[in-house]
Amino acid sequence: MVRLLIQWLLSACALLLVSQVVPGFIVRGLGPALIASLVIGLLNATVGALLKIVTFPISILSLGLFLLVINGLMILLASSLVRGFHVHGIIPAFFGAIVLALLGMLIRAVTRNA
Repeated sequence: MVRLLIQWLLSACALLLVSQVVPGFIVRGLGPALIASLVIGLLNATVGALLKIVTFPISILSLGLFLLVINGLMILLASSLVRGFHVHGIIPAFFGAIVLALLGMLIRAVTRNA
């Protein structure tokens, strides 16, 4: 349970970091970052999983790059649901998805060994 809370907090920190790196990706504090990371996780587990199954052939043809588009769409959807978290268009969402994927790999490596 503690590992899950640490991973959630680190994911929120990753969102804050992405907001500093990617223009058009705005997070207005730790509270909205915590809520946004929870919403993004829930969207990826439900709607994102369904989209990934439906678009599997496209993902194979694009060598997995289309999964970043799906993650960007989940980020855009989350930004419409969470107050204090705004993404201005698909391009910032796409680049945010790339940076979040890289930071997510780092977070999983840290929490796996903790």
